Amino acid sequence: MKHVPKSAAVALRILVAGACVLGIWNSLHFAIADFYFRKDTAPSIRAAIRMVPDGWLYYMRLAQLDRSDARELLSTSLRLNPYDAQADIELGLQYEADGDYARAKNQLLQAFNIDRTYLPRWTLANYYFRRGDMQEFWVWARHAASMPADDIGALLQLCWRAAPDSQTITGAIINEKPEFLRQYLNFLLAKDQPRAAAQVAPHLLRAGDKESDLTVLLSVVNGLVAANEFSDSIALWKLIAERNWIVADSSVPNNAGFLRTPVAARFDWSIPEYQGLHSWPGPSGLQTEFGGSEPEECVIAEQVVALKPGDYALAFDYRTSHILPGTGVRWQIIDSKSQKVLAESSDLSSDNTKQSELNFSLHENSLVSLKLNYKRTLGTVRISGMLALQSVQIKLRPNA
Repeated sequence: MKHVPKSAAVALRILVAGACVLGIWNSLHFAIADFYFRKDTAPSIRAAIRMVPDGWLYYMRLAQLDRSDARELLSTSLRLNPYDAQADIELGLQYEADGDYARAKNQLLQAFNIDRTYLPRWTLANYYFRRGDMQEFWVWARHAASMPADDIGALLQLCWRAAPDSQTITGAIINEKPEFLRQYLNFLLAKDQPRAAAQVAPHLLRAGDKESDLTVLLSVVNGLVAANEFSDSIALWKLIAERNWIVADSSVPNNAGFLRTPVAARFDWSIPEYQGLHSWPGPSGLQTEFGGSEPEECVIAEQVVALKPGDYALAFDYRTSHILPGTGVRWQIIDSKSQKVLAESSDLSSDNTKQSELNFSLHENSLVSLKLNYKRTLGTVRISGMLALQSVQIKLRPNA
C-alpha cells in the first residue's frame, strides 16, 4: 500500500481545517443575523437581511413593520420562497389596500392553493365581505367553517354581520365537524337563539362524544328551558338520554329519590351550597344540614319539570331533626313562564317520616319549577338542624 505524500497530507489537513473554519463562520454569521431578527425592529431586521440576503422570512417580517415598502418586500420574500402562503396573504391585502382588487383576489386565491387550512379560507371570506360580494362570501365562510380553527368566533360574528338571522347562517355553513358544532352552539346561545341551537344540537349529538360535548348540549337544554320552549327542551333532553349520555327517569321528577349525582341541567336537581347550609344526595335521599349561619332566604333544591294540562299532586316523604314548625322550610310550585307561585306547602317539620302532598293544576303545556326553599320566618332564629327528603313524586290526581 502506497503512503500519501507528506505534502498531500498537509494540504488535506489544511482543506479540512478551512472547511471547519468556514462552517464555524457561517454558523456564527447566521446566529448574528438571527439575533438581529429576534430584536424585531425594522433597523435590526434590515441588518439581518444585509448579513443573509436570501432569508425570505426576514423580508416577510420587515414588510409587516415597514408598510411603505411592503409590496416590494413581500414580492422578494415570495421570489425566495414561493410556497409561503402567509406572504401571499399579506401581499394580497397590500394590493387590496392599494385598490388593486383583481391582483388582491388572485394573490389570496394563490395562498389557498398553497395552504388549504383555516387562515386562507377565513381571509378570503373577509375579503369578499369587504367587497360586498355576498355570494362568494358565503362560499368561503362555508369553506372556513368546514376546517375550523380552535376559535372561530370572529368568523361567526362576521356571518352575523352579513345576515343577523340564525336560520340563514345555519343553512349556509352547517357541517358535521364537532369542533365547529360546539363553537357554533355556544355562539347561538350567546346570541340568545335557543331555538336555533335546538336545531343544531342533534348534529353534535351524532358527531360528538359525551366527554367533550355533554356540557354544551346541557347548556342548550337550559337555554330552551329559560326561554320556556316546552317541546324543544323536552325533545333534546330525551335525545341526550336515548344516546345514554345522561340518565333520565320516565317518572316525574327526574332522579326522584336523589340516588344519583345530578347533572348540570334544569331537568335534574340543582342543589346549591351556602355558608352554613350543606346538602348531599345519597341512598337515603337528600340530606340537608342547617348550621345556624345559613342565609335567611335560600333555595335548598330545585328542578324544572314539563307537564301537560291536568290536576297534579306533588307527593314527598321527609323527616326533620331540630326544625320547629313555622320556621320557614317549604315547597313551592312555580310557573316558569310567569314566575307565578301555583301552590305552596306548609312548613316542613316532623321528627318522624311523614308523607305529604301539595296539589296544583295546569291548563296548558307548562314548564314548572319544583322549589324547596328556606325563608326565615319573622320572630324565629335561623335553623340549626337536619332535613331528610327521601323522595319526591308528581302524580295525576284521580277523580280530580
